[in-house]
Amino acid sequence: MQESKKPTSRKKFLLWSATIISSATVFKFIGTPKKKKNDTVKMLTQDGKLVEIDKKLLASPGKQISDKELQQWVK
Repeated sequence: MQESKKPTSRKKFLLWSATIISSATVFKFIGTPKKKKNDTVKMLTQDGKLVEIDKKLLASPGKQISDKELQQWVK
């Protein structure tokens, strides 16, 4: 009688393991809500602080400054 219990418990173990693994996989893709993408830009202020600004608040892409202008701004 004990021999018949081992295959049954092994089958149950394998079935439960497969069920748990498949459930975890399904919940991984369905259960978690997708994160909303933050549209922020990191910028350096004149006093040297790093801040994050929403892209919506920026007026225009602007123009690229030259190396000379950058060196004058840092001083």
